[in-house]
Amino acid sequence: MFISWIYLIVPSIVATTILADANNEETSSAVDMTLMDVKSDLCPSHYSYYDWAREPHEPRTTGRLRLPSMRPPMACRRFRSLAIEKEIERVTGQINDEDVRQLLRNIMPNTLDTAIAWHVPGTENGTEVPYTFVITGDINAQWTRDSANQVLPLVPHLRSDAALRRLVAGLVNMQAEQIEAYPFANAYKPPIRSGLIPGHNSGFPDDRAKPEYDPQLVFEAKFEIDSLAAFFQLSTTYWEQGTEDIQATGAQSQLPLVDVAVWQAAVEASIGLLEELQKPTYVEGSNNGKLNKATVEFLRTSDRPTESSFGGGRGNPIRRTGMVRTLFRPSDDSVTLPFFVPGNAGLAVQLERLSGLLETLDGMDDIAKRARQLAADIRKGIAEYAVVDHPRYGRVYAYEVDGFGGQLITDDANVPSLLSLPMLGFVEASDSVYQNTRRLVLSEDNPWHFAGTRLQGVGSPHTGFLLTWPMSVAVRALTSNDRQEVRDAIVMLTETTGDLGLMHEAVFVDDPTYYSRPWFAWCNGVVAELLVDAVQRFPGII
Repeated sequence: MFISWIYLIVPSIVATTILADANNEETSSAVDMTLMDVKSDLCPSHYSYYDWAREPHEPRTTGRLRLPSMRPPMACRRFRSLAIEKEIERVTGQINDEDVRQLLRNIMPNTLDTAIAWHVPGTENGTEVPYTFVITGDINAQWTRDSANQVLPLVPHLRSDAALRRLVAGLVNMQAEQIEAYPFANAYKPPIRSGLIPGHNSGFPDDRAKPEYDPQLVFEAKFEIDSLAAFFQLSTTYWEQGTEDIQATGAQSQLPLVDVAVWQAAVEASIGLLEELQKPTYVEGSNNGKLNKATVEFLRTSDRPTESSFGGGRGNPIRRTGMVRTLFRPSDDSVTLPFFVPGNAGLAVQLERLSGLLETLDGMDDIAKRARQLAADIRKGIAEYAVVDHPRYGRVYAYEVDGFGGQLITDDANVPSLLSLPMLGFVEASDSVYQNTRRLVLSEDNPWHFAGTRLQGVGSPHTGFLLTWPMSVAVRALTSNDRQEVRDAIVMLTETTGDLGLMHEAVFVDDPTYYSRPWFAWCNGVVAELLVDAVQRFPGII
């Protein structure tokens, strides 16, 4: 899906310029936000965080930037966790800069405050499991990748907050239900039983996707391998929290509050799909004279080539490498070459972790072995086909490859990215190939790295030229052991919120009042992770 709105903010005025919203999805989605059932009758009927996030609110800090307070009114907050409120106070107590403290207060609870569209806590005895629908922010749909990353920073606090545990378990259940039904999708509509009005995707019904999908369930059917990796990551991270603080028996003894049967079915469907997508385009031994059946296809009529797929919807040709092909990147833009390397790297790590969980469950030994084999195949494929020689930087990771020798040398701001490989757990930050790749990614030799007078970092074809994503600035700091580099990133992020004290999708490098997406919960969470990480690794840094 393509979304690109740029906002010019001046005192008391909001002027909106639509750059190229080819599908006009955001307008209807923003309207839908005002129709969601807010928890308290005290919240004004006209309240919409989409509107709230576009104007600064009191009280401001007395710091140099005078950043505003951007949390919604108490009565309009979607979910409250005492554990997270305590964590905010703990971390802000270690930050000296008043504006950075305000930034953390705004962004750390942003998903809980604004993006929990629907939650049922289930029953105490586990006979009815919880469900949670997490929107990405200004679109009333749940992206598997975004929603997982939005709640993952909350998981370490589950043992001290039973309600928060149910919230996260609810998202595991919701994702499992969605993926069991349709593992090819990247985003889903609210379940009918929630009563929520779904966001509108104007690409449907003109989108041509295979396999066919239920438009009442699926918001968008762009296949992205990082979506399944995110489902695995959320599940295993939840499992790793243990069960000491909760009574769990039978099938839920390892995954408390989870519908284990549905979850297992979703995992099996995912592993089967990933194995199919290892197959080459042409039947091996046919001298490229016979096509294998396409597992998944996607076509969209658009004036933006990144909105559709090459090869009549099946993607450009590939040879077998052990990696898994995809049709789209985490930006929701189409890949050029189908082996998306950062996505495969993250997938390998999560398959390895998933296999450990599967080995604890009855009847899942075979799936565990298949997950481990997939991970081994992917790692071997990356080593053989995705580590390439660059004339200036030496051995580097390519961004995309095809197994025929084709390679794309670039990086995109969206995670998984090459810059984020240590965050993904694929390599150590000190790895020489990663360090070479990092130098390339953060230079003018990456065509999607921009440097201006106010901001520098990696952008994306999704938002166009000269717009850096704050997420990439945060990832740079999270993968650095250099105190000054980390501090510079925090200062840059704090100074480029457009006087709003929130993170945005993309920001113009010379003027932070030009930005896309005023309400982007995932990026708020990533930058909050950075601030928590920075004060722990570098006491007194800011």
